[in-house]
Amino acid sequence: MAIDAQDADDRVDQLIILTERLTELVAMEAQAFEQRRPQDAAQNMEETSRLANLYRHESARVRSNPAMVASAPLAMRARLVRATEAFDAVLARQGRALEGAKTVTEGLVRAIAEEVANRRGGGASYGPGATPGAGQATSITLNRRA
Repeated sequence: MAIDAQDADDRVDQLIILTERLTELVAMEAQAFEQRRPQDAAQNMEETSRLANLYRHESARVRSNPAMVASAPLAMRARLVRATEAFDAVLARQGRALEGAKTVTEGLVRAIAEEVANRRGGGASYGPGATPGAGQATSITLNRRA
C-alpha cells in the first residue's frame, strides 16, 4: 500500500492529509484512555492501524528519497512539518494515557490476586488438627510486563 502521487506537490498534500487524519484518530484514542473508556478507543482501531502502516511506509520512502518532496513549495513542506510535529505530540500524549491505563490495570490485577490469595489462605495441611486438602495450592500468574 502506497500513496499514488502525481508529483511532489501531490505527495506532500497527501502526506499532510494522512498525517492530520492519523493525528485525529490517535488523539481520540488518547482521550478515550484518559477518560477510562478503552472500549471507545477500539472503534477506529482498524482505520488507525491501516493509516499508521501507510504513514510508516510513506515516511520511510521519503526519508530514503527526499527528492520525492523536495520540489514541493516551501509553504507546503512547512505545513507537513507542522502536521508531523502535531502527530508526534499526540503520540506522546497517547503514550502517557496508555501508561496510566496500564498502571491502573496492573493495580487492579494485583489487588484481585491479593484478595484471592487472602481468602484462600489459612489452614495448615500437616500437624495436630490438620485437615487434609485445606489450603490447596492454585496458580495465579502476574506478569509485570503486561
